Amino acid sequence: MNAHSIAEANRAAPHHPWSQNPLRTREDVANACKSLLDPLRAGFSPKRAYVRVGSTGTRFDERAAQIEGHARPLWGLAPLLAGGTEYDGAKLWVEGVINGTDPNCPEFWGNMEDIDQRMVEACPIGFTLAIANKHFWDPLTEEQKRNVESWLASMNDKEMPNTNWLWFRVFANLGLAKNNAKYDQDRLEKDVVHLNTFYRGDGWSNDGPASYRQMDYYSGSFAIQYLQLLYAKLAERTDPDRAEEFRNRARKYALDFVQYYDREGRSIPFGRSMTYRFAMSGFWGAVAFADVELPKPLSWGVVKGLLLRNLRWWSTQPDIFQPNGMLNIGYSYPNTYLAENYNSPQSPYWCMLAFAPLALPESHPFWSSQEEELPVTSLPHISVLKHPMHITVRTKKGHTYLLSSGQACHYPLKATQAKYGKYAYSSAFPYSVPTGSYTLEQFVPDNALALSDDAGETWKMRREVLDAEIQVHDDQPILVSKMKPWHDVEVKTWLLPPKDSDANDWHVRVHKVTTGRALQSGEGAFAIYGCKQADGRTLTSFDVQIGEEGTHASSAEALVVSRAGAVGIVELEQTSTRTGSILDSDANSNLVEARTLLPTLRGDLKAGDTKWFATAVFAIRESSERWKDEWRAGWAKRPSVPTWLKEQMVST
Repeated sequence: MNAHSIAEANRAAPHHPWSQNPLRTREDVANACKSLLDPLRAGFSPKRAYVRVGSTGTRFDERAAQIEGHARPLWGLAPLLAGGTEYDGAKLWVEGVINGTDPNCPEFWGNMEDIDQRMVEACPIGFTLAIANKHFWDPLTEEQKRNVESWLASMNDKEMPNTNWLWFRVFANLGLAKNNAKYDQDRLEKDVVHLNTFYRGDGWSNDGPASYRQMDYYSGSFAIQYLQLLYAKLAERTDPDRAEEFRNRARKYALDFVQYYDREGRSIPFGRSMTYRFAMSGFWGAVAFADVELPKPLSWGVVKGLLLRNLRWWSTQPDIFQPNGMLNIGYSYPNTYLAENYNSPQSPYWCMLAFAPLALPESHPFWSSQEEELPVTSLPHISVLKHPMHITVRTKKGHTYLLSSGQACHYPLKATQAKYGKYAYSSAFPYSVPTGSYTLEQFVPDNALALSDDAGETWKMRREVLDAEIQVHDDQPILVSKMKPWHDVEVKTWLLPPKDSDANDWHVRVHKVTTGRALQSGEGAFAIYGCKQADGRTLTSFDVQIGEEGTHASSAEALVVSRAGAVGIVELEQTSTRTGSILDSDANSNLVEARTLLPTLRGDLKAGDTKWFATAVFAIRESSERWKDEWRAGWAKRPSVPTWLKEQMVST
């Protein structure tokens, strides 16, 4: 019995129905939605206005946190009901809306205040009123309807963040409008007009004004593109021009967004709110909901495959559930290191965004089309996404990742340097977050250059990016940026994707470091699962030429080979003398693997130094049995620094 078999044999609870669902048909997806709703029944308060999933806290009040538990599952329940599928637990949510909006009920949600978390939960409630009014509006008494009106309207004169949140007020008013209830058309129109100022072109919207760049999954699946598409469907008669504009944006955006998906259905984790999990693929469901036919090669069969494969991948992650069947905070396993201060135990149910296509009948082309594979032969090997400042890479061996520069969250965010500042993000080797502020093992600089000015006690890596731009040299796109972790330290970085003529499994990073203080440095490759298949113990050193799994480190390189694939890092030029090492990353730092190792290059700089680091990073994922025969050849075929960049290194 190997380590994996032992782990499966003594699970704390039986596998969740979600993990046993084939997720191929509309009925499968409807059953999956029900399997997420069913365990929540145990968490309802006596009057059904609140749902409690766990006990950890947030920056906002506990009542608002438990309103999340009631409202967020509506993203799945409302389409389920609108599409004609019966669910006997729906009455619990209806009762909760009635009592939560009743100011005379002890479980009254409370009217909204400025920048109130309740504003977020008003969005799924508004959406539910719009598409499932047969269940959530029509049966209400006149007094109950007025209570719902008043509660949703209590946000219309309140301050909101200048971000995607404005869409939440749009949907609160839209839900009322769809039922001929009292709503604020002027407020709705002003909000949509202002939200349009976030648009940057080619389908992309920023999550806020132009003073910063933040284009993560909120720009697509979590909020902006998603809600634009729902709006396009629900307002196609009352606002036809804007509805068609939103559809056109989606057609453009889709051609970029598809680059974040690998052929197994995984999306590349990047940015905040990763505990929303399969909401990352919500955009594809919204495309279906809004009846948007996308440009080739994104046929209905491809769109269907993108969503269903992503759901199926999540069905292979059994540890996303608590023993009681409710979701936990985390990504592939329970983990609060990655959580934001706004992630309550109920927060993960934003994942229910993925169920929008359940509102559609079996006859809709999304459901009736044959599922198609990702059209990798029709998608470019390298794609330049100028608005998010990403270069996406799809290697011949199936590794899908992106190079990144230029993004940052504009407000304090836990581990923001890990979520936005790293050089590369991968679907196969997801990023890690720090577990503490001391030692490199806690900081985990996967795909980052970390620097310390206090003998390695505390570390900094790229957080705020300066002067980011996309350049082209020898027909190759390059990301160029700077950072200043201290006032007297500057790091200029060039990120180079692989060229077909070069080693395809490598990318290159070149850093020019100018420092006014003594520094220690550590630069990591991708973090990778770091245990033996046979017994689960930590990998140990092996002979690269004959060993099947293990670690290797020498004067200028480091490598880890495990069941997850092979990952390594190499110093390309002798302008610096860094040493290869294997960093034993703190447990639970990585999004997917609780135990990882990190191939790392380490070196020191003196005060007054200007040094060049030329780094090549290698990665092959476990896509098939052949990878075990191929990784050595790939590891040996190393790229080089291009001539134009080498000349700059020599001249300074």
